[in-house]
Amino acid sequence: MTDSSAGGDETEPADRTTQDTDADKSVESMTASDIAAEVDDEYDFEEFGPRQMAEMDADEWEAAFDPDAWITGGALLDRVADDLRSRVATRDVFAVVERDTIDGEPVVLAYSDEGYAVVYEDGTVEGSGTVLRDVKPTVALCSMDGYDAPDPPADAGLPDPQEIPESASGFGTTLLQYIGIAQLVAGVLLFLAPFVYDPLVRQCPPVSVPGSTARACEIAGASFTLHPLGDSGIIAAIAGVGFVLFGVFMLVLVANARLSDRFRADEFRARLRSVGVGTDDRPAFVPQTDADTGTAEPDEDTP
Repeated sequence: MTDSSAGGDETEPADRTTQDTDADKSVESMTASDIAAEVDDEYDFEEFGPRQMAEMDADEWEAAFDPDAWITGGALLDRVADDLRSRVATRDVFAVVERDTIDGEPVVLAYSDEGYAVVYEDGTVEGSGTVLRDVKPTVALCSMDGYDAPDPPADAGLPDPQEIPESASGFGTTLLQYIGIAQLVAGVLLFLAPFVYDPLVRQCPPVSVPGSTARACEIAGASFTLHPLGDSGIIAAIAGVGFVLFGVFMLVLVANARLSDRFRADEFRARLRSVGVGTDDRPAFVPQTDADTGTAEPDEDTP
């Protein structure tokens, strides 16, 4: 019994090792075409973007894309610069995008107040922060021949801090303001009606109609038949309070929206100044280019 159980303990690890070895061999036996076929089944390349790129491992990437077909050199830098400037124009990316040279090598330099990225002609990307995170997928997409980089608009780039308005008073905010004012005025009139309208109407002589509470009043030479509020005055006063509260609530919403717009505008203006928009300054962590050191002239595409 002792020998038998001992023999079983020795055989079990050996069987597990054999199974692991067989699994490794099966993975190694998969050719690049097999992996490419699996990638084609798993990914939709018509809707291929940064999220799908992040899901692919190295083997899938090498099997799916032919390195010889990748775009490199100046064409890659042109496409990357155009794509980034288009994304900046749509506020998808916050960064200053420039064409320059570093140690005599053409590059695309993108930087913000939270990081930077340098793209070289061979597709290498260096940097840090959120800008590097935004630029890496762009470089990968622009290196694909099937990807059409968008043409940036003429005014692509971050705006000058002085061009940012204090607040954006849109149609919706203005409409809410007018509604709030109207509710406030209506509420005040309803609340004052039992205390102003009713006493004035009761001073007028009653009409000569049996059982009627109407009064014949003259206002500015014109005769009017008016009815006192009576018990309805309490309802009018309560409704007036409700209208006033609703009007105040609407005006508070408008004031809060405008204060939020002003705060966001100030914050955005501060970010623009921190990256040197409108000046020749750059954040201290951005690497120096040849134009900064005076060893080369900046590229003509530099904005």
